[in-house]
Amino acid sequence: MAATKIGDVRAKSADELSTMLLDLRKEQFNLRFQRATGQLEALSRIKQVRRDIARVKTIIGERARSAATTA
Repeated sequence: MAATKIGDVRAKSADELSTMLLDLRKEQFNLRFQRATGQLEALSRIKQVRRDIARVKTIIGERARSAATTA
């Protein structure tokens, strides 16, 4: 799975972003578990997931800040 593009993340609704964040957190947990047990082959996937989580959290934060300033 390739890294998520920022344009794709911005196009999602708030509910979709929450779901995406939850899925990424679960994947991150599974990858950490696989690494600890020595079963992980693609170590670069951990970095990709961390960055995808950061992208999603950044968009959520931007939307929260813009909603706070307009309200």
